[in-house]
Amino acid sequence: MKIALFSDIHANLPAFEAFLKDLDSRQPDAVYCLGDLVGYHIYPNEVIAEIRRRGIATIAGNHDLKVSNLTPVTPEKLATTGKNYAYHIVEQGHREYLSSLPAHIRLEYRLGGEQLNMVLVHGTPRSNDEYLLADLDEQYVNTLMDEAGADILCAGHSHKPFHRVIARQNGKPGHVINIGSTGKPKDNNPMGCYVMITLTDKSELSDIESIKVEFIRFEYDVEASAKAIENSPLPDEFADRLRGGY
Repeated sequence: MKIALFSDIHANLPAFEAFLKDLDSRQPDAVYCLGDLVGYHIYPNEVIAEIRRRGIATIAGNHDLKVSNLTPVTPEKLATTGKNYAYHIVEQGHREYLSSLPAHIRLEYRLGGEQLNMVLVHGTPRSNDEYLLADLDEQYVNTLMDEAGADILCAGHSHKPFHRVIARQNGKPGHVINIGSTGKPKDNNPMGCYVMITLTDKSELSDIESIKVEFIRFEYDVEASAKAIENSPLPDEFADRLRGGY
């Protein structure tokens, strides 16, 4: 079973299109999006439309929920909304879609005759605005996984990819995975990022060996994407961050 996870597109259509091309070439068995389709860029409607066209199961990121909390503005004032321009341009039908997204997705598998629970969140199981970082206290991570009933906990939000294996109280290894960002990396690498998790049901393999986590980086036209921001009402700072991957 090959499971592709991606997150934090942030309306970066050039990166999203490059991601989809790479994704399709690998033919995963399942695909899930961990949120933040919008914000920071000018193509939210195109990104959302393609997510919906493909029927990709998606959870709500903190930026997705921000859309419905903004006070509407008139078309005449749209260009003066600064950073919020990225949210105001989301079309009404897509706004309704974003506001209806679930907070998490829980997947249950059988490996080696035992149940394996994978929980997908945007930030953490407690909040879509809390960061799941590589150096987070192990005891606290264990608490989060206990609360979520997770053997594998996958998140986005921080835009910084990592795979960490921790000791769980039940004696099984716990996998904590941040899948990075497809459209706005923050690990000083401007290339987009997503994760492919491969589950292998072979009794002779250990718990670690039966779960393979691969971070996939892909190139896209960063400069064209940055120029599109600079030619919009959004701050040029957003373009600089794409170029530098921060």
